[in-house]
Amino acid sequence: MKTTARKLRILIADDHEMIRQGLRRVLGTHPHWEICGEAVNGREAVEQAQQLKPDVVVLDLSMPHGSGLVATRAIRKALPQTEVLILTMHDSEQMIREVLAAGARGYLLKSDAGTLLLAAVESVSRSKPFFTPKAGDLMLRDLLAPGQGGAAAPSELTAREEQVLKLIAEDLSSKEIANKLGLSVKTVETHRVNLMRKLNLHSVSAVVRYVLTRSGIVP
Repeated sequence: MKTTARKLRILIADDHEMIRQGLRRVLGTHPHWEICGEAVNGREAVEQAQQLKPDVVVLDLSMPHGSGLVATRAIRKALPQTEVLILTMHDSEQMIREVLAAGARGYLLKSDAGTLLLAAVESVSRSKPFFTPKAGDLMLRDLLAPGQGGAAAPSELTAREEQVLKLIAEDLSSKEIANKLGLSVKTVETHRVNLMRKLNLHSVSAVVRYVLTRSGIVP
């Protein structure tokens, strides 16, 4: 007898009805996802998450009765298996750090939601980080800024290695990186080996942590 795969369960939290409608409409286009609940403020988001135990919470950063940061910390503490994707209009470096330090897996600007929401939810649902392009650029800029402490000096990396580093942190395969940068897979593999040797890193998760640590997001 054929069994039906369990759908990914998503909780939406935003205090604006029109935003929630838009999120429902976009997320509803995926055949294997379902909206299991909605919340209109931070406190309700935490309560709904504890009750419904969703796989992913798409959470507005600025809500009444408990900010997105407070709600994220509470949800991640109570439900470590539930991933949080922050949806916001704010793109400051400090806010990105605070959001990820609170336990969110992804950071998506509302201006990018129309084109990137599905990819963002897909990524965080697999426990992979997702950053709106501008947030990723801010993190990489911090990573490559001179005078930062750390295990290796960013100046040791070539410009191409810096590009490859960012894409590895986004969990792209060598083939995907090659396609994105217009390189051969062999060339990408060479860059990967060289930069990971320079930084003394041995896995994708180590690269992600390195990027986040150099950005001051995790200790």
